[in-house]
Amino acid sequence: MTLRYIALLIAGLSVFTCKTWAVVDVSMEDWVDVSLKGQAEIPCIYTLKEPAKMIVWFTKLPGRDQSRRRIYYYDGQKTVIEEGSEYVGRIKVTHSHEPQNARGSAILIIDNVQLSDQREYICTVYNVSTDSGEGRTRLQIFNSPSLPVIEGMHTGISVTVEEPSKVAQCKVDDGYPRPNITWYKGRFPLQQSEEVKTMELVTTKPNGLFTVHSDLYIKVEKTDEDALFYCEVKYFVPGGVRMTETKKINITVHYPTTEVTLSVNPHDRLIKEGDTVKIRCVGNGKPPPIFSFTHNGDELSSDEEMLLLDNVSRSNSGTYVCQSFDLDTGTSFEDSINITVHYLDHIVVTPEETVLDQGDDLTLTCNALSSLPTQTAWYKHDMQLVERHVLELNNASYDTAGMYMCKVTVPSLPDLQELKSVQVSVRGKPKLTVEMAADPVNKADRSVNLTCHAEGYPSPTITWTLSDQWTGQPVPVPEVESQKTDTGVLSMISVRATSKLTVNCSAANEFGTVNVSHKIEASARVKTTTTQATSTKGTRLTTPPKQPHTGGGSGVIIAVMIICLLLIAILGSMLYFLYKKGKLPCGRSGKQDFTKEKASKDDIVMEMKSGKSEEAVLLQGINGDRKSPTE
Repeated sequence: MTLRYIALLIAGLSVFTCKTWAVVDVSMEDWVDVSLKGQAEIPCIYTLKEPAKMIVWFTKLPGRDQSRRRIYYYDGQKTVIEEGSEYVGRIKVTHSHEPQNARGSAILIIDNVQLSDQREYICTVYNVSTDSGEGRTRLQIFNSPSLPVIEGMHTGISVTVEEPSKVAQCKVDDGYPRPNITWYKGRFPLQQSEEVKTMELVTTKPNGLFTVHSDLYIKVEKTDEDALFYCEVKYFVPGGVRMTETKKINITVHYPTTEVTLSVNPHDRLIKEGDTVKIRCVGNGKPPPIFSFTHNGDELSSDEEMLLLDNVSRSNSGTYVCQSFDLDTGTSFEDSINITVHYLDHIVVTPEETVLDQGDDLTLTCNALSSLPTQTAWYKHDMQLVERHVLELNNASYDTAGMYMCKVTVPSLPDLQELKSVQVSVRGKPKLTVEMAADPVNKADRSVNLTCHAEGYPSPTITWTLSDQWTGQPVPVPEVESQKTDTGVLSMISVRATSKLTVNCSAANEFGTVNVSHKIEASARVKTTTTQATSTKGTRLTTPPKQPHTGGGSGVIIAVMIICLLLIAILGSMLYFLYKKGKLPCGRSGKQDFTKEKASKDDIVMEMKSGKSEEAVLLQGINGDRKSPTE
């Protein structure tokens, strides 16, 4: 502002020097820019030979009315602002004078500028000789608009419409002077043409500010669905022009379907019975057309563009056709796809169950119908025997008996597999396998687990009997745990080793009976051993046994032990007496006989009888060593 005043003073001085005949010279700017509700300063620079007598400010409304209205005057002593004027309380004038240079200034200041203040302002200066001069300045008001808003059409625009269709509208509020709107597609402004039209509506609000609406009409193409549209707003500010943009939007373009594609999920693997299959039909039009599905010519119900097949079977194999129908154009397109549902039938084993005599031969066959190549294998006890559909069993024995498993798989579709088991039994007299072990749970009870495994067919019946070896009286049999096996029966009892007992295991079927007897002698400790009647094969059950009733043999055993201890003491005393008298030779060989290790009193003696053979086994304590009976 100071530079502007200096420029005006220089201009006034030049006029004064060049036009010396001018008595009063006034210099003012052509216009002054100011923002709405801001403060405007309109300078009036004058040059005269005599002191100014009066300075008067007038306003002149735009239009045909050329009349002036005085708003202020100054006579050198007092300042007057016209009463009733809209400027009362909003204007003031600052004065300055340089007598030595014969020039001065009067600056009109307007506060809280309104749109009604946009007019011409006239400054008139009088000297004492009543000579005068005047200048004029136009005040220009500016107001920056609000941010522009863009909105696309909520419905789709079809490419089949021949005339341009409305795609978006742009609005900007409260601008002054009127803002200008330009439409853009991508980076390029849109120009009026046969394919592009814009319609603009300008509204003046009661406060004098402008609202501008602009609508964009274009003849859309399919590629326009990926285009970005926005509008640019340019508006004036004091001293220049500014620009702002709206956000970028997409428009919804509708175009007819020209192609239909069918796809199946899962698409990356073979389909088997029991799977869930989704068949999807997709068209390249927008919006999607109406779809219909058929299977081998039969119409199917579907959910819009997807056909769901749950728990498919081989009957779902075949050709599926999807057909589209466009309501706008009446056109129809279709696509087809072939689906194969693979299967593996249940296994058929021949014969299903069989009973052999010892020495017989048997051929087992395993077959399963499948839509894909299969692989067959036979198993027993989880071990593969052969990898083919035929299993040959020769010279049958008890080892041949058991459960055989046939497994059929599809290598190209691992989830597709079937299993079938077949029981093979071998007729004959029972075969017993016996196992004896200390109970790991009830060590304090001195319990011994006895297990009998009887093989044979028909399935043998196992019977347990217990008797006291001293009295021969029967002893109640503890609770028996039994279970069937692939080749026979497994039975177990738990005997408390506190008395001398005879335990008998008997297995019988229609071909005969086999017995195994055990003699168990009581001891302070129990050592585990295993005995077998006819085989070295055995199975252990770990069910905690109940404590058996020991009967009345315990008292007799205690009495015998006391008598033995007394006899040993008397014998020891006699030997010591003879040694002192020198009547007992003490050679090396005699000393060895005297100190020879004896069987511990803590040992258990068990006898087993099977057929015509009899065997005695000495069981020492848990931490002892096994010794043969001849030691």
